[in-house]
Amino acid sequence: MSEQQTTKVAIIGTGIFATKSHLPSLTNSKYFTPISCYNRTASKAEEFAKKADPPLKVYSDIDDAFKDPNVDLIDALLPVQYNVEIVEKAIKYSKNIVIEKPIAANLDQAREIVKLSKENPQVLIAVNEHWVYLKAVKELKDAIKKIGKVVGFNYHSTGSFNFNNQYLTTTWRQNPQHIGGFLSDGGVHQLALLTSVLGDVESLNARTVQVRPQSGDVDVVWALCKMNSGIVGSFNYGSAFGNKKKNGYFEILGDNGSIYYDFSPNTGDRFILRTGGLTSDDEKNEVEIKIENENWGTATEFEKLGEELSGEKGSIICWPEVAFHHLAIVDAMLKSAKDNANTVSIEKP
Repeated sequence: MSEQQTTKVAIIGTGIFATKSHLPSLTNSKYFTPISCYNRTASKAEEFAKKADPPLKVYSDIDDAFKDPNVDLIDALLPVQYNVEIVEKAIKYSKNIVIEKPIAANLDQAREIVKLSKENPQVLIAVNEHWVYLKAVKELKDAIKKIGKVVGFNYHSTGSFNFNNQYLTTTWRQNPQHIGGFLSDGGVHQLALLTSVLGDVESLNARTVQVRPQSGDVDVVWALCKMNSGIVGSFNYGSAFGNKKKNGYFEILGDNGSIYYDFSPNTGDRFILRTGGLTSDDEKNEVEIKIENENWGTATEFEKLGEELSGEKGSIICWPEVAFHHLAIVDAMLKSAKDNANTVSIEKP
């Protein structure tokens, strides 16, 4: 695809993640050419524009990005409470758009985005959630076929609190309008992985706590989940503790074996597949499978977006309905925790 054929992108919201992740991913992609940007603070947009080569065009009004006939795609990185509004603009001006996860600040807003997407199929509306594109998803789904009937799982991702996290100074982190604060901001990544491998969650029982005032809301959750398939498992997530090694693992338990997927920083990106044990006579085997060059960055989600826009339908996974489910699980966790860990069913769009 030549530069003349690439999708031309306007970046709306020029904060930390746009600078560190989206701009490099778009610039290095064969599918996209970033050409312009907007930020409500003009000086930030001007500074951001200079990071591109050639420098990006800067709009003084957000609607100008949608009116620009040279723009094919809006890449919106706004506080998620504005996602409904920005999607409405995309529909008004017939511009394809991708928004950041979580899909919205609450389920009412998320449901509205799903509705807008269904009613306006002529406009591509997708949610940037790169964990659904992890290589581990396919590898684990293939391995599951070898461990017999899946009975349960343990999903664990915890770490110590990072006082130097640059996102702590942002308004959307200090005073979150999105439900669950840290749990919906970072937790939807974890839930994207869980549900991509084992399917949707049907109901859950949860306890939450807030360890750090800097989190703005509850920041740790322990939940017992029942999947649509009937599988039951535990989900534990939070990075608000004192000194501890950051680690993550996803253990899947079957009647003829198990899988232990380690995605801890530096030591992770591998899983151990153990088979056998369905009967007393079964031979038991163990093999370690390494996942090379895992897709932890945003490049792959833009590659899939580029493929979708180029006619390879089915490349995108995280449509609004999928992202809705991720947020709905967080919503259920919060409701259950407030109701003495009683069972809460996951809402539908």
